[in-house]
Amino acid sequence: MNKLLPAVGLGVAITVSMFVFTYLPQMAIMAFTSGPLAAVTAAFVVLSESNTLFTILSKNFLIDDALVDTFDGVLVSKNTTNLVAEGRQINPGSDPIAKLGKLAKKPFAKFTPKALIRYLMYLPLNFIPVVGTAMFVILQGKKAGPAAHSRYFQLKEWNKGQRQRHIEDYRGAYTSFGIATVLLELIPVGSIFFAFTNTVGAALWAADIEKRNITKEGTAPRLREQAKQAGYSD
Repeated sequence: MNKLLPAVGLGVAITVSMFVFTYLPQMAIMAFTSGPLAAVTAAFVVLSESNTLFTILSKNFLIDDALVDTFDGVLVSKNTTNLVAEGRQINPGSDPIAKLGKLAKKPFAKFTPKALIRYLMYLPLNFIPVVGTAMFVILQGKKAGPAAHSRYFQLKEWNKGQRQRHIEDYRGAYTSFGIATVLLELIPVGSIFFAFTNTVGAALWAADIEKRNITKEGTAPRLREQAKQAGYSD
């Protein structure tokens, strides 16, 4: 809570400042490409820019630890404690958050220069009415989806190849989740709230994937044993 209120204040300050200083200039430029849709498109772009600045500052310096605790706490509550134990100490107790001990590694990647460059490359798509904005959201979503599971990938200790294979297996789901994440976190002030709800959703999804993987791993040996026994009985 001691970091939540400053984060909310930061979000409000960034959004208000961006609209005061950048909305009209961007709307004037977009009037040449988007016509009557310029006002709406410019508002969307300013919200996107505000969210990017907020992400860089808040997730890197204010709420990164809280987001990690939220993700891990959900995994513990869904009985995947063994997975969380790969990345931090687990204390005795019944409360999922209280059980979280010292972190072994900090998982959530910082907003890298590469990500910022990619964002700036995609941003001009918004000059194309409707279609360009949709493409911008989809491209952002394709990156945001897998990024939401960066903690899960770290706990699994997957290398780059393993991560890519998993992402490709769930490509549609990751893109859909990422698009929803991008749109929700564009909402002024509410973006801080949705940063946490999106983290909860990502953790619940990770727990579901983990349980299904465990079920598959447990079922395969039993099937092989049954087949072996059937062969011997013949």
